[in-house]
Amino acid sequence: MSQDLRETDTEARFEFKKEENSAFEAEAGLTEETIRVISEDKDEPEWMLERRLRALEQYHAMPMPTDWPGQPDLSDLNPEEIVPYIRPDIDTRGGVDDWEDLPEDIKDTFDKLGIPEAEKNALSGVGAQYESEIVYQNMKEQWEEKGVIFCDMDKAVQEYPELVKEYFMTKCVPPSDNKFAALHGAIWSGGSFVYIPEDTTVNMPVQAYLYFRMNSEGMGQFEHTLIIAEENSEVHYIEGCSAPKYGTHNLHSGGVEVFVKEGAHVQYSTVQNWSKNTFNLNTKRAIVEKDGRMEWVSGSMGSKVTMLYPSTILKGRGASDNHITIAFAGEGQDIDTGAKVYHNAPNTHSTIESKSISKDGGRTNYRGLVRIADGAEHSSTAVECDALMFDNDSTSDTMPYMEIEESKVDVAHEATVGKIGDEDVFYLQSRGLDDDDAKQMIVSGFIEPITEELPIEYAVELNRLIELEMEGSLG
Repeated sequence: MSQDLRETDTEARFEFKKEENSAFEAEAGLTEETIRVISEDKDEPEWMLERRLRALEQYHAMPMPTDWPGQPDLSDLNPEEIVPYIRPDIDTRGGVDDWEDLPEDIKDTFDKLGIPEAEKNALSGVGAQYESEIVYQNMKEQWEEKGVIFCDMDKAVQEYPELVKEYFMTKCVPPSDNKFAALHGAIWSGGSFVYIPEDTTVNMPVQAYLYFRMNSEGMGQFEHTLIIAEENSEVHYIEGCSAPKYGTHNLHSGGVEVFVKEGAHVQYSTVQNWSKNTFNLNTKRAIVEKDGRMEWVSGSMGSKVTMLYPSTILKGRGASDNHITIAFAGEGQDIDTGAKVYHNAPNTHSTIESKSISKDGGRTNYRGLVRIADGAEHSSTAVECDALMFDNDSTSDTMPYMEIEESKVDVAHEATVGKIGDEDVFYLQSRGLDDDDAKQMIVSGFIEPITEELPIEYAVELNRLIELEMEGSLG
């Protein structure tokens, strides 16, 4: 297959859209009646409806964020105009477990995105969300036999209510956290529930590729991911996100809660490629117990605006956290990303490595917070922010914030900002590369810390998306 054909095929995978074919669609707007309609359509228990209604009250009581230094412009976003819930036309609520049982239009969408091949080649389990609902979910028997639970959140509410009651938006991301967390708590739909029993290591990516596909114009997607890793367990979760381009704005406001128990290890990887009309405003947080380890690996491309700051609370002695992030902003994009780490116990450790690329007037910004509490002695943190710009019209900012309340700690921070050097391009051209290939090689080296943390299939895809963004081929 020629390179041109591969490029055309990859671009087409992210530019197509399907005719809308839904079984139920809520009215635009955020009212108590809308919340009740959504909850009734899902046949939820009363306790979940009550949580939704309390979150709605908190949402209406909170102002839109407007006073952060250098924050992205949200004036074009009106959540009241967003369609909050669309149930696709599929007979089985909670999705099917056989790919061939999906309706042809939905199956065709995910076939184009390569989901079946990913499941065959690299995954322990896979799920696919279309609009507001999970349409496909499958977990390999070898993990089910060990007690691993992998299902959609709506099913978890029905079948594992005690676990959901205990963990869902209570300890980690309460609706009171911020306006969009409250919005999420009111109208969440879909997403994944992952439970890893004690002393269980899932050595293939689990859940592993729940691909959120937002197909309809002017809608919102509000999936919730809840991961519970019991003592001395280990799991790697991969999330991919996509939406076709429309003339009106879409909103993605997901929620992620991760509980890393004593000695457990969770890696959460995400590759997001929203279209340029999408506001991507997520809340992601982990709580890590004694000697547990949390890793966040994320690539943010696409979207009109992204505001995303995965955070970790290091609650137990010896807990650790690692963030590796890359952001790419092209024309008309404002990608505001970063990380937050709270060292609340002694001997806790964190590292943050942020990479950003901007071109054609795009803006990237690292916005981070590290807080080391009084008494968290012998803790350490290291923050490194590197920005690469293609031209004089693009911008990149770094806004690190550190609150150090303990003296017996090690703290390091460094940041570099620069343009692609003419001498570097010239050197590669002297070795036979043209200008575009030379710049692509420089960028590939720049993002290598991200790609080396992903399974090979996803590393290749991330590099390909970066190439298409550099060419301006993704809309």
